[in-house]
Amino acid sequence: MSARTTKPHEVVERALELSRADGCVVIADEQSTANLRWAGNALTTNGVTRGRTLTVIATVDGKDGTASGVVSRSAVTADDLEPLVRAAEAAARGAGPAEDAQPLVSGVAQAPEFTEAPAETSSAVFADFAPALGEAFARARAGGRELYGFANHELVSTYLGTSTGLRLRHDQPNGTLEVNAKSPDRTRSAWAGRSTRDFKDVDPAALDAELAVRLGWAERRVELPAGRYETLLPPTAVADLLIYQMWSASGRDAAEGRTVFSKPGGGTRVGDRLTGLPLTLRSDPDEPGLESAPFVIAHSSGGDQSVFDNGLPLTATEWMREGELRHLTTSRHSAGLTGLPVAPGIDNIVLDGGEDRSLEEMVASTGRGLLLTCLWYIREVDPASLLLTGLTRDGVYLVENGEVTGEVNNFRFNESPVGVLGRATEAGRTEKTLPREWSDWFTRAAMPALRVPDFNMSSVSQGV
Repeated sequence: MSARTTKPHEVVERALELSRADGCVVIADEQSTANLRWAGNALTTNGVTRGRTLTVIATVDGKDGTASGVVSRSAVTADDLEPLVRAAEAAARGAGPAEDAQPLVSGVAQAPEFTEAPAETSSAVFADFAPALGEAFARARAGGRELYGFANHELVSTYLGTSTGLRLRHDQPNGTLEVNAKSPDRTRSAWAGRSTRDFKDVDPAALDAELAVRLGWAERRVELPAGRYETLLPPTAVADLLIYQMWSASGRDAAEGRTVFSKPGGGTRVGDRLTGLPLTLRSDPDEPGLESAPFVIAHSSGGDQSVFDNGLPLTATEWMREGELRHLTTSRHSAGLTGLPVAPGIDNIVLDGGEDRSLEEMVASTGRGLLLTCLWYIREVDPASLLLTGLTRDGVYLVENGEVTGEVNNFRFNESPVGVLGRATEAGRTEKTLPREWSDWFTRAAMPALRVPDFNMSSVSQGV
């Protein structure tokens, strides 16, 4: 048996057969990636990679409770498989009772695709995209722009098997496209990004045209001081803020009084209104174009994620409905502790309920304000209020009387996503977007642009 020639489901079955633990979960992740990179209007590199990671979770019952041990390794061969299983069992025996221990999920029939070969990507995913990118290079060159960037496509086939009979499979495509346009003297820069499942819905020409407009705006430079400004946050920036909010929406932490979702005096803020706008924040494994795993895949325990929940079915969840907080994330264990419903995290996020207005239409109805491109280097300052700090990047633009009149300096901001939602006065049309800051971890998002009348630009930044 080798990492590439043995079928993933056979590896899972063999590991389960080798297990001597009271319970066992085996996760095989088969990953393939294809990428393109370019600089100065010319392709520079391309490549394809493949790999496998095997995770074994052993559970051992004892008089004081059930312990768990988790071991993950890459490129597992036949000789490595039994030592990997034994290592997980040893880790479980050496650990104390697991706080999150629950009976392993059972009662789900074997998925028919469980025994099929993994899905794989290849350079063929760029068959239509690459020629269109070449045409964009030509247009950019003729227009005095230089394009830099990369396109990456990843396909992960996850096989999950348990000693309780689960045999589940999920194929997750994930594509990202990021393009920077620079003026020949490198004094002006603009960024655009897209998230995609298959590169059939991305248009390099449209991105180049968008970047050309932004570089044109930057020909006039305006210096502004720190302060609070009416600000239009594009969907990518809204996504970065709300993804961090979702990561911080632990039901257990809220019930223990440690987060912005804790109710003063005890309990959680479930049922509280977070925004006056009729916005709904939700996740759904079956969301068209943003499809994600329909069951829990947990390689480790922590917070409101539990390895004991592997294989638990996921369904559409409304975190906020028409402005009212409805759910916080919980595992089966933390749901039992808090009295909240079981609501595991789901690998996509959608904010909708805004008006059917484009960002351009929102600009046109702005008297004076700032239009952002994206955010980066976001860090938490205060978990109790979910205050975040970060920087603007690749273009902050001044809007006057409905028109963009120039580019202004970058800023450091201090804001809470919950505060932004609470003060937002307008939400536009929801559209798929690429979160720039978190794109290495989270890409499936659909957001509207938001108008915030007093976004806190706490200091001027020299970043670009």
